[in-house]
Amino acid sequence: MNTKNIFIILFAFVSNYSHASLKPLDHIVVVVNDDVITNTMLNNRVIDFKKQLELSQLSRIDPETLKKQVLERMIRDAIQLQQAKQFGITVDDLMLNRMLEQLAKSNNMSLEMFRDTIENEGLNYTRFREQTRDEIIIQQLQQRIVASKISVSDQEVQQYIEQNESHDSSNISYHLRHILIATPETAKPEDIKKAKLKAESVYKRIQHGTQFEDLAIRESSGRNALKGGDLGERKANELPQLFVDAVKDLKPFDTSKPVKSASGFHLLQLISSSNDQLLVKQIRTRHILIRPGIEVSDEQARNTLLDLKQKIEKGKNFAELASEYSEDPGSKIKGGDLGWAGPGDFAPTFENVANSLSKGQISEPFKTQFGWHIVEVLEHRDFDQTKSNKENQVRKAIQTRKTDEELRLWLRRIRDEAYVEYIVK
Repeated sequence: MNTKNIFIILFAFVSNYSHASLKPLDHIVVVVNDDVITNTMLNNRVIDFKKQLELSQLSRIDPETLKKQVLERMIRDAIQLQQAKQFGITVDDLMLNRMLEQLAKSNNMSLEMFRDTIENEGLNYTRFREQTRDEIIIQQLQQRIVASKISVSDQEVQQYIEQNESHDSSNISYHLRHILIATPETAKPEDIKKAKLKAESVYKRIQHGTQFEDLAIRESSGRNALKGGDLGERKANELPQLFVDAVKDLKPFDTSKPVKSASGFHLLQLISSSNDQLLVKQIRTRHILIRPGIEVSDEQARNTLLDLKQKIEKGKNFAELASEYSEDPGSKIKGGDLGWAGPGDFAPTFENVANSLSKGQISEPFKTQFGWHIVEVLEHRDFDQTKSNKENQVRKAIQTRKTDEELRLWLRRIRDEAYVEYIVK
């Protein structure tokens, strides 16, 4: 059959196909550098986000506002995925499957159950899978470009501790919602004035009863806009000081007046706050250790300790006997005193025996990998573990805060520098 005949057959097939059954072709909505976002891609993401908002009871947003916010999120993601490609950052199917299995496991499900749950909630699992891949890639990019370059010096840690010694907020947590009215990186005075007026307008609408989360979805340029601006619960020292100062005197569900930063104007709503202390049970003990060896058998070590225990119960001083007989050089010079210890500080057997005793009680001889012991409990207490780890906590908090601030500025910069063209149809 020649080419002409093939063309005639194809023409006849197309001519006989009913025009009523033809569907409009997909079209480009936005050009982002060298990539495009099509109408189908946008509609699919809107459907997925709408389902998620319904599940989180944030389904009051009108379709056009949601579509606009989702499109901006897609543009930002597209720019980051393009940069990730330049860096050679990829997530293969094996890595993706492992991540999904971990996600399922964290929800006490198998991967099959997790997939069924996603689909039962009305979400397309294939799209969910690919969106998860993109999110992992974006996280890896942000780690490489921003987080890995953030450092915290010892001087910063000590300076923070000194400045906050009198009003330590390391145990205070805030659950916040956030709206960002962004300004360009090279904002002109008129840009700042316009953003300020908009932020003040949003604040007034909240004061007159409009839901904060609704306005976050409609108006915020923050990364959590599509979650109703929910930042989750964070320690005070993980937040910018600007945020802490804005909310520290608020009552639950009060909203701060707009506060300005390099990114724009922020409105913050306090959901709740707490001053939780990480209290652990600690125990102060003293012991006498006899090590079995070539000249001392297990039985002899045990009998020696039985004899010492009887002497203590008859009035002999524990500390004096420990200083004379104990073979633990660290505690021997302190009368066997081991000081305060919490969970995991001692060998499991020693810890179990010590925890079974009441104050002033002396154990029967028992053996650990170090030898044979008798132990006496001197005191019990509840100890604020957070204070003992203050430097590590402060370092981590400063790292988190600096990363969030730098990430916000970096996202704004790459968005401003990207070529974005909206195709009007």
